[in-house]
Amino acid sequence: MNVNRLPVISIVIVTYAAAGTLQNCLNSIYSQKYPALKIIIIDGESSDGTIDIIKANLNKIYYWVSEKDAGIYHAMNKALKKVTGEWVYFLGADDELYDEFSTLAYELKDNLTIYYANVLTKGVKRSGKLSPYQMAKHGLFQQAIIYPIAVFNKYSFNTKYRVVADNVLNMRCWKDKDFSFVYRDYIIAHFNHTGISGSFKDEAFEKDKSKLILKYYGLGLWLRYLVRKLKKRP
Repeated sequence: MNVNRLPVISIVIVTYAAAGTLQNCLNSIYSQKYPALKIIIIDGESSDGTIDIIKANLNKIYYWVSEKDAGIYHAMNKALKKVTGEWVYFLGADDELYDEFSTLAYELKDNLTIYYANVLTKGVKRSGKLSPYQMAKHGLFQQAIIYPIAVFNKYSFNTKYRVVADNVLNMRCWKDKDFSFVYRDYIIAHFNHTGISGSFKDEAFEKDKSKLILKYYGLGLWLRYLVRKLKKRP
């Protein structure tokens, strides 16, 4: 197959003090059978050797910058301005891709579809195909999703939410009739649960979650969410 005819997937990695894991992350990208990948790294002025690793891999990195930012999603929004491909994927510097990422990549067909699969975390396959309620309550692992660029031609990450702005983005896309979600039963990445998204609560999101579910998923799911929430109270 002609590589030049394959849709390009831009892989965005946001780094800060990632010297201990970044090379392994990059190696997992290099090992992919799907060849049309462009790596974009946005670093937050690391001083621990991360920059040395980036420079050692320059021949395989499409774009990189190291400068202060206002958080993960601010850095991701900056990366989106450098994306040139048809698809976008976000990978943590302490995560890694599995072979089935390429399997999914070859199946990307509809440029208005958000494709999602599974990740492995704590030795467990997560999360399977989600119902609308599960999507509203729990959301998707970011490392399980490949987005069409059309999503980011329309939206960006809301930096008000410092830990789960990707979840809010997915909520918006769920309601947006331009987009659909399609599940594929592959394990495409290992998600390191010790990162910020697995270690901290997003207080702004927790405060807004109920009204966000109402706004993007409608009255029925919102009432179901409230009833279950009330039942869990002591």
